[in-house]
Amino acid sequence: MIETSFGQPFGGIIQVAYVVEDLQQSMKLYAEKYQIGPWFLSEKHPIREAQYRGQPTDMSMSIGFAFSGHMCFELIQQLDDLPSVYRDVVQKSGYGFHHLGLACQDYEADLKKYLDMGYELAFSGSTPRGIRFGYMDTLGEFPGMLELIEVNDTQQKFMNLMREASLGWDGSDPIRKVDVITRQLS
Repeated sequence: MIETSFGQPFGGIIQVAYVVEDLQQSMKLYAEKYQIGPWFLSEKHPIREAQYRGQPTDMSMSIGFAFSGHMCFELIQQLDDLPSVYRDVVQKSGYGFHHLGLACQDYEADLKKYLDMGYELAFSGSTPRGIRFGYMDTLGEFPGMLELIEVNDTQQKFMNLMREASLGWDGSDPIRKVDVITRQLS
């Protein structure tokens, strides 16, 4: 199996994500209680060409990313009341676990695979770095959704920089701006 440069396999899980009510408080709690960090905060995280269940959406959210070992953790706070995959899960089961993220070396092939399996593409778009993602609605079979994440060279560098910050992290400066990482990608 081919591994990403940050140590997780392509076609395997690279991320565990939770929906939270208060992102700042949650990042501090995960850092203090579980030594996950440092967190990289993306406030009002921009999404290009966002689609919720086939319709354009302007849903707004902030996200925190951090590593523990080779696993990326993501905390998400929706900032408005628009319909979304986050609201879908919160209404069904409350705040907490939301999705697993799968590393896609060939995003289009993986998307087709999950669509052919009968899953609905519930949310899709791309990041400011041009990384495509798609949430497959797996709630009928699993306690959360599955996010397909395009992992190209840019995404690997982004993930590596966050993982490297976690190595030997002493708990200081637990919340940082994601811009610290994105500036290093240029």
